[in-house]
Amino acid sequence: MADFDLKKYLSERKKLVDNALKELLPAPTGLEKKVLEAARYSLFAGGKRLRPILCLGAADVVGGKMEEVLPVACALEMIHTYSLIHDDLPAMDDDDFRRGKPTCHKIFGEAIAILAGDALLTEAFDVTASVRALQSFPSERIVEAMGLMARASGHRGMVGGQVIDLECENQEADLATVEYMHVRKTGALLTASLEVGASLGGGTPEQIAALKHYGQHFGLAFQITDDILDVEGEAHEMGKTPGSDLASNKRTYPALLGLSRSREAARENVEAAVQALAPFRGEAEPLRAIARYLLVRRA
Repeated sequence: MADFDLKKYLSERKKLVDNALKELLPAPTGLEKKVLEAARYSLFAGGKRLRPILCLGAADVVGGKMEEVLPVACALEMIHTYSLIHDDLPAMDDDDFRRGKPTCHKIFGEAIAILAGDALLTEAFDVTASVRALQSFPSERIVEAMGLMARASGHRGMVGGQVIDLECENQEADLATVEYMHVRKTGALLTASLEVGASLGGGTPEQIAALKHYGQHFGLAFQITDDILDVEGEAHEMGKTPGSDLASNKRTYPALLGLSRSREAARENVEAAVQALAPFRGEAEPLRAIARYLLVRRA
């Protein structure tokens, strides 16, 4: 698949996910409609849909049916968007812009933004446990998927990583601590997306393990390149103002290693991610291409 068109692949998968999300998240009606308006505002603010795309890609690799996995892939995007809404709050990263638009709390206020994040998180598990999902997969696989998603979202994953991030501000932290933080704050949900897709797609334990290994290195490479972009990225490409990590005195790879060694660490993790896909053939080319793209991305 030397002529694989990554741009086309990502565009087509993003459109597929966007259309499914519009169907899955309830329309803003009733006395509580404001929270759904806020949730939809952030959910459709222009994200790359990387986590659902990885989930669908993992299902493809093991021979699963994409249309059956799609709702759960969308649930992963709901969880991701919830985390962004909360991360942007004044009590957390205090960001005014996300994806080139005012953050949720800037439009709807802090209270509604918090509730919108809560609504997306809980809706994700409702979607995963829906009749539609149970009609497609054995109940034990749905339970396993929900467990993976919960662990990646909670204190073992994103929440735990965010706590470490907050506590490391204006504090000394070594590289091992920063890596531990990145693996949880960013890597956990990315890895879970692959595991969920492979599991629901009917992957063998060996296939799921290989995709998990890919995800662990992919997640770390993703966050390292994100740290680099915060130093040298352009606001019009990133959709947010660069330099926030430095302003908050956050512990990042560039802060500890400098840009040159950070780029080297990103390359090493991308190479390890691609190598983890060695058991697969051409069907894994999208995942290989997505990993390599991390080294040249600008947003």
